[in-house]
Order: sequence, then C-alpha cells, then structure tokens
Amino acid sequence: MPIINITSLSQPGVEVFSTLTEAQLRNRLEPGKGIFIAESPKVILVALQAGYEPIALLCERKHIAGDAAAIIEQCPHMPVYTGDRELLSQLTGYTLTRGVLCAMRRPTLPTVADVCRNARRVVVIDGVVDTTNIGAIFRSAAALGIGGVLLTQNSCDPLNRRAVRVSMGSVFLVPWTWLDAPLSSLQQYGFKTVAMALTDNSVSIDDPVLASEPCLAIVMGTEGDGLPHEVISATDYVVRIPMAHGVDSLNVAAAAAVAFWQLRAK
Repeated sequence: MPIINITSLSQPGVEVFSTLTEAQLRNRLEPGKGIFIAESPKVILVALQAGYEPIALLCERKHIAGDAAAIIEQCPHMPVYTGDRELLSQLTGYTLTRGVLCAMRRPTLPTVADVCRNARRVVVIDGVVDTTNIGAIFRSAAALGIGGVLLTQNSCDPLNRRAVRVSMGSVFLVPWTWLDAPLSSLQQYGFKTVAMALTDNSVSIDDPVLASEPCLAIVMGTEGDGLPHEVISATDYVVRIPMAHGVDSLNVAAAAAVAFWQLRAK
C-alpha cells in the first residue's frame, strides 16, 4: 500500500481533502466523475460494501494499523496520506471524526423509474437544505423500510460530507436520485402522493385509507416554510401528525421518521 507522509499543507495530492469545496468536488475536479468525502471508518466501510470506488485515504498515523486497517486491507492499491492530528486538522479545517477520511467516486445515479420500480414506499424530499436533516431522513428511510428517495434539485446533496456522516452511511443503502419532473409523474409508476402538511383539509396520519394504498410517495418539505402550496395541491392526500400540548409541528427529520413508520407498507 502506498503510504505518503504529509509534511506541508501544500502537499500534492491532498487538495481533494482541503482546498476543494463541496461544489468543486461534485462538478469540477473531473467532469462527469464527481467525488465526495466519506468520514469515519464505519461509514467508509459501508460505502465500500455498497460498491463505491475509493480514490484516496487521509488518516492519522496511529489509525493505519488501527481504525483504518480494515479499509486499507480492502483497498491495497489506494494511496494513504497520513500525518499528525494537528496538521490534518489544519489541512481539512476541522477535526477528523475518528481520524479517517476517504475520497470516493460518485456513482452514476439511477433513474426515477429505477428507484420506483420495486418500491412500495418512497420519500420525496422537497427543498430540504440542512445537511443534518438530510442525513437523518436517509437513516430513518433505511431503518424503516422506505424503498427509495427522490430529491428536488433545491435540496441538499445527500453525498455532502456531513449528510453522509449523520446518515451513518445509510445514503449508500437506499436508492436515490434527483426528481426533475412534476410530482404527478409518479402516477405512471403506480404511486399516490402524500404531502406532510398542516392544512384545513389534511387527514390524520393514522387514517386507514392511507395504509390500504399499495404504493405511496411521502412528500416532505423544507425546514422553515414546509411544502409550497402548489406542491400540496398537486398531491393525492394531505396528511398531518396529531400533536399535543399546542405543539404545531415537528422537525422535518423527526416528522419523516414518524411518517415512515406509520405509513409503512403492511
């Protein structure tokens, strides 16, 4: 395995871990072959097991024979950049979680038809931009049997470093892609759409009619304003989670977990 000791912040080859922004990783480093950063040994191993291609590893020296050993064993030809903890923190701009980062190639995303083909429940994420919420929604989706995730283009990238870490690697386990077509396009795949929103005509999430639907697309809105009116009006159902003590709503990630469990395919 090629181990490269870092002695300078300008060390050739480490720019992928330091100077490049998320947008540059996604688009500019290699057009058509974007890159993302996976953080922590557990998350990296989940990505490898899911078939993601590693490019380079960055870790503290002590982790070469420790936390990173299993990763290095699986990828014997991958360059491993290493150095002192303080230097690596200066390089990346943050303290590494368990001291390990891996640059990986972005996969070719499936089509919407591919994501929907064998799923009975999918989630549509509309305008959610917080990386923590995206990661938490993916983790709940994986745990609670959601078959696929569709995101509008104004939502956060699921392969953002923090989103990946918060999801604990669940972004590698649930099929996902971008939804550029109107919600009504999901009808061709047999889905009824369910907007999670507080409106005068919303029904309770435990309404038995919802459970009887063979295929549901659960639509979750942005953290502040929720779903736009035009999105709500385009769905087949508008659903609310009953609240107590005068609480009007839940955080989108918490609401997603409740919706995934209650609306799961029986």
